Amino acid sequence: MSIRIGILGYGNLGRGVECAIRQNQDMELAAVFTRRAPEQVSILTQSAAVCHVDEIESWKDKIDVLILCGGSATDLPEQTPKYAKLFNVVDSFDTHARIPEHFAAVDAVAQESGKVGIISVGWDPGMFSLNRMYANAILPNGKDYTFWGKGVSQGHSDAIRRVEGVKNGKQYTIPVEATLEAVRAGKNPELSTREKHLRECFVVLEEGADAAKVEAEIKNMPNYFADYDTTVHFISEEELKKNHSGIPHGGFVLRCGKTGWNEENTHIIEYSLKLDSNPEFTSSVIVAYARAAYRLASEGAKGCKTVFDIAPAYLSAQSGEELRAHLL
Repeated sequence: MSIRIGILGYGNLGRGVECAIRQNQDMELAAVFTRRAPEQVSILTQSAAVCHVDEIESWKDKIDVLILCGGSATDLPEQTPKYAKLFNVVDSFDTHARIPEHFAAVDAVAQESGKVGIISVGWDPGMFSLNRMYANAILPNGKDYTFWGKGVSQGHSDAIRRVEGVKNGKQYTIPVEATLEAVRAGKNPELSTREKHLRECFVVLEEGADAAKVEAEIKNMPNYFADYDTTVHFISEEELKKNHSGIPHGGFVLRCGKTGWNEENTHIIEYSLKLDSNPEFTSSVIVAYARAAYRLASEGAKGCKTVFDIAPAYLSAQSGEELRAHLL
């Protein structure tokens, strides 16, 4: 029997989840739920329904796992606990500082409803979190480093577009190469924010806008650009569409640790991602964890989980015997 998946929200992430389901033979997309008028939403899976979110309760026994594809700022803090009353749920909540409170809110509901909720699934938080944890456990005497990029930061791109005089824009986060190499060399540097990442902005100006004023406002924007070496390029709308229409991303997690009685040996653990499409890769991770949610629920588990709580075998469509024969 296929695992029946529901998708709430059909933006970049929702479309990515739909594509990922197609690549997993033990799953099927049952329905997409939207706040828009359903007739205005065109999906790729002909066998799946498109329904208004107000109809979601009637699907309570027709969906095994609901994947929530909203944003972390306002959607997921409300939606994940709400729908954990009805479904096993998976989300990609990525506001790191608020994960503990989000976990508590989802856990309270899921414990009462008897459902499984898996939160903060993706690559960071998610796959990067797992690699930080594994590396810390293996090399307790060491230091962690996380670098993001080169890739499009959607939040920082939005911040650029809010600047007066900006018609459109994209921002790339780029690791400082010399710093990355120092970490790889086992030098364990103490790093400021500015020393770890560069920010590169590509901006289309409104007609008549003051380029110098726009550049100054971007570079001095607190919480976004003021603490980084930032470059601003002014380009045409056509160039932006031609060269900057994708949503690539990636990054590196490293831990440098010492072993030996006198700490005489140095070890570097490195995990890296290079992603053509940030939302499609995130979607692929989420779909694997949807399988885990289904399996855990089938075993009678309940409550909120994170990637730390779930054994790797629960993510795979292969049986234990297959995994031991081919991947161990």
